[in-house]
Amino acid sequence: MSETTHDGTVAVGAPVSPDEGLTAAELAAKYGLSVSGARPSLGEYVRQLWGRRHFILAFSQAKLTAQYSKAKLGQLWQVATPLLNAAVYFFIFGLLLGARRGIPSDVYVPFLVTGVFVFTFTQSSVLAGVRAISGNLGLVRALHFPRASLPISFALQQLQQLLFSMIVLVVIMVAFRSYPDLSWLLIVPALALQFVFNTGLALIFARMGSKTPDLAQLMPFVLRTWMYASGVMFSIPAMLEDKNVPSWVADVLQWNPAAVYMDLVRYALIDKYDSSYLPPHIWAFALGWAVLAGVVGFVYFWKAEERYGRG
Repeated sequence: MSETTHDGTVAVGAPVSPDEGLTAAELAAKYGLSVSGARPSLGEYVRQLWGRRHFILAFSQAKLTAQYSKAKLGQLWQVATPLLNAAVYFFIFGLLLGARRGIPSDVYVPFLVTGVFVFTFTQSSVLAGVRAISGNLGLVRALHFPRASLPISFALQQLQQLLFSMIVLVVIMVAFRSYPDLSWLLIVPALALQFVFNTGLALIFARMGSKTPDLAQLMPFVLRTWMYASGVMFSIPAMLEDKNVPSWVADVLQWNPAAVYMDLVRYALIDKYDSSYLPPHIWAFALGWAVLAGVVGFVYFWKAEERYGRG
């Protein structure tokens, strides 16, 4: 392109770019460009997570090892902490407040310890999930990987910690004359369903906590209320038996997911904790809670994938 100047000379202008007039979207399509950190499709996201499965496992194990690395008793605190909590609850609720009502005296200690261990699994998964993104911003901003790897890793860490605690739980069961039998195999599906449920909650609160860090300060109070309403220290039907409350209140409390998973593990491990203590259709509720929390939590977290670590 050229034009004549005022003194008669010819000036040569820059050639017109073939991209002139194209929008940003058209330019990206023309040169095969994509948005950095864009959210992949749901199916592709699942495939990416499966490809990072070794990282998820290694990260959870590293966090578990480092958790008590500065304590002199080290990993023993994985078991000592819930046991000490159980001892406090036994003194306050079992001895002082008479929460053993409706439960045989030789069953109450296994009942209580099992409830504390199983509820702690859910409680710790939620608390770790709240901080999964906000507490690891350096990692999130430095590396590209599916962010769901973090809350899943933390839920897996809590599962591993529970499995360590199960060794002590078995000793307590035997000490109170609940010996291993085929019913103990029910622990596997019960804990598997609880792990899926916990992972879903961890994903939900990881997204919420990434934008609202103060949520980490509120959650201990919410979880403590949940614990008191879930029958960790007492039998829900026995405690409400003489109370002037509608029967559906006891049903709702027994069908809440924390109570469901505790009851299933108690039923599997404790000989005298038979099916009369369980609400009807408990396995259906256990499966339903796991599927609901797992699917909703995963999709809810995936929806904000491109926003984690930004702003």
